[in-house]
Amino acid sequence: MNTKYNKLLIRNAKNLRKGMTDEERKLWYCFLRNYPVRFFRQKVLYKYIADFYCPTANLVIELDGSQHYEEKGIVYDEERNRFLEEHGIRVIHIANNQIHTNFRNVCEYIDMLVKGEL
Repeated sequence: MNTKYNKLLIRNAKNLRKGMTDEERKLWYCFLRNYPVRFFRQKVLYKYIADFYCPTANLVIELDGSQHYEEKGIVYDEERNRFLEEHGIRVIHIANNQIHTNFRNVCEYIDMLVKGEL
């Protein structure tokens, strides 16, 4: 992976790690942090910061709040997804409400993706 990126993104990623949303915090501390395959949170990938990234599975997990369903958010997500997918990284989106209402299934879905079962 070409790791050229703006150093400002590293500072932004650190700030995002410190200020994770409740949904990001739950997914991280209750599942991904101790998952047997390593995940990174708020990982700089090229010109973007991914919510969660698993290099072993080339997988990005984005948790989507309401701003992702507005026109500006939709366009940005499509552009980022296309860019990352062109670089061999699969991107999935999980709505924040799924973390609250369907957490077990979300974790099983991620597990299946990492294991290559989906």
